[in-house]
Amino acid sequence: MNIRRPSVLGTVSLLAALAVLTTSGCAAWRIKQSVELARQSQPFQASPQNAGASLLVVGDSTAVGTGASSPAASLAGLIAREHPRLKIVNRAADGAKYEDIVRQLEGAAGERFDAILVLGGGNDVIRLTPYAPLEEHIARVGTLARTQARLVVFMPSGNVGSAPFFFPPWSWLMTQRSRALHAVVRQVAADNGALYVNLFKEKRDDPFAQRPDELNAKDGLHPSDEGYRLWLAELNSQADLGRRLAALQR
Repeated sequence: MNIRRPSVLGTVSLLAALAVLTTSGCAAWRIKQSVELARQSQPFQASPQNAGASLLVVGDSTAVGTGASSPAASLAGLIAREHPRLKIVNRAADGAKYEDIVRQLEGAAGERFDAILVLGGGNDVIRLTPYAPLEEHIARVGTLARTQARLVVFMPSGNVGSAPFFFPPWSWLMTQRSRALHAVVRQVAADNGALYVNLFKEKRDDPFAQRPDELNAKDGLHPSDEGYRLWLAELNSQADLGRRLAALQR
């Protein structure tokens, strides 16, 4: 798959800018806040006795629910609130990249679920995972997920460059890499009969950039409670997840 990649010179220049950014007091404070939020986070899971269907959640800190005030306020927790008879198994982990999501799915090998929700990509964007292996890892996730559930939904992180955590020119690279990530995930979802939820918006149109204090957690990187509620609305709007999960439980 051919996707547009940042130039080597541009990447080097932006890496130099990051070196300056990460030495600033503001960046150090945000990093500390992000680490603390990750330490406090726990993946939401549910095992109702009368479960009518099962959902496997895999991914990174956004799948764990980092930034939410409690596990119940995470995306998985919000889904459980709408579907109290839904069994939710959450194998997500803070800091996970797509290669880790592959292992999360491999850890569930032999198990069958009614649905799988894949949340991730932000760490690959931020940690500059080379494009070739990233494409391979995403494709592998698509292949594994379709063998474990009939309903698979990919919802990669939105425009990481919109996060208050980043400043120009580093935020420009984050936006470019986020755009490339979405292109790959969109194609992999199509190739595997999965659904794709598009959270990417240019900064001028991104609600996380327009309403930063409301939708972002205190680290300026993860969603807040309200941010996860917005993600759920996008899941239900773009993938019709609420209706699909309700149908599975009949």
